[in-house]
Formats: sequence, structure tokens, C-alpha cells
Amino acid sequence: MYPNPLKQKLQNGDLVLGTGLPYPSPMIAGPILSIGPDFLWIETEHAPYGAESLEAVPVLARSRGVAPMIRVAWNDPALIKKAYDAGAVAVMVPQINTAEEAARAVQYAHYPPQGQRGVSPYWANIAGLDMRQVAKTANEETVLVLQMESVQAYENIEEIKKVPGIDVLLVGPMDLSASLGKMAELGAREVQDIIRDVPKRLEGAGIVPGTTLGSLTEIQEKISWGYRFMNVGNAMGYGVDVVRQNLETLRASQQENAK
Repeated sequence: MYPNPLKQKLQNGDLVLGTGLPYPSPMIAGPILSIGPDFLWIETEHAPYGAESLEAVPVLARSRGVAPMIRVAWNDPALIKKAYDAGAVAVMVPQINTAEEAARAVQYAHYPPQGQRGVSPYWANIAGLDMRQVAKTANEETVLVLQMESVQAYENIEEIKKVPGIDVLLVGPMDLSASLGKMAELGAREVQDIIRDVPKRLEGAGIVPGTTLGSLTEIQEKISWGYRFMNVGNAMGYGVDVVRQNLETLRASQQENAK
């Protein structure tokens, strides 16, 4: 359970694959964890709830050998601290556009001397671990994922990548498309050109390029471009697609038989 090997996998250059959690319920998380993702994306940016609604789900993920990654709503020390205290191995911070913003996120995510995060990892009590020992070694496990979601962030990537303490720079395709004036046109040349270029720009920086997609073909393409931290859709999205296909097949068969 502790420490989770996510940080070591990133440092080793391993391909790290995760998937999203549609809702923070143990009944939903359990089956998803059983398929063995490296990380579980727990959403609190666009979801109508925060860290207080996650309860023991992050600890459950840890107990199954999966790194809980909580995306917070903003680059806010209170939100980042609560996410880690709830049990996150990784916290993802959206809308990082400058090196200054990146440096603040690093400060908020780490205990002294690397940062200024307040000390109280309550999740350790739930997990039956020594909270003091966890606090002493937390910086060694902590993973910080910053999102690059705009043209401004892309233009500042050379300065952002110089900030120590960033583990992953994750390209957000949807927001990037909006920033380029190509709202939801993820396949637009301008969007794809930036996505293709990011891994090249991060070479030698010690920062792993990441992104999130649902199409297996697109995911494989991005891996071939150098991405090593990939969110592979989510179970609800894939499940709905399968049910839709089954319904369409059954209805078409019924109509054919009725002729």
C-alpha cells in the first residue's frame, strides 16, 4: 500500500496506464481496480463534489496496489492539500499556464523543505499506517501532474519544464482545442501538431508527457509519439458504448425478423 510504486515507474520510463472513476463509490471503484490500472483518475474539477465526498475510495485504491490520482478544481493550496490528505498518490492540477503557476503547485504539493504543504496525512489512520512515518517519507512518493491546456502553456513550456518537482505534464486535448479556436475538434491539425510536439519538447527534462483519450487507436498513436502516462477512458464511457451497440444490434435483428 505504501509507498505506491507510481513515482518509480515514471522515473524508470515505464508506460503508465490509468483509467477514470465515473463516481467515487467503492461499489464502482472495486471492479475497476480489479482490472489492474496503474492509476485511478478521481475527478473533482468538473464533478459536483470535492475531496470530502471521496471517503475511503483513495485508500481502497492504495490497498489494491493502484495509485489514486485526484484532479483538483484549481491550483489552490487548500484543494491540493486535502486531496493528498484524503489519500492521493498523485494530484493533477488543471490550467497551468506559466512557470510561476507551476512553481506554486510544487510548493503546495510537497512538505518542507521542498514545499510548504501543511502536515496531516489523515488517510494513513484509515489505512492503519503510522501517520508520522508516512509524513516523513511522503515527498518520496508524491506525484504531481500539471495540465497543459492552452496555447499560452504551450508557448511557455520551455520555462515550465525548468521548474523542479513536476513529475508529469498532461496535455488536456479538449481545453487545448478551445484555446486554439477549434472547440471539441480534437483531430484538428493545430491541436494534433501541439500534442505531437510536447514529448519532443520534454526530452531530457525529467518530466513525463501524458494525455487522456478514449479511442484505443489514438492512444496507441500517442504512445508512439512518446507519451508514457496515459489515461485510458473510463468504464462508464466504454460500457455505455457497448450497451448502445448491443441495443442497436438487437433492435436491428428484431426488425429484420419481423419482415
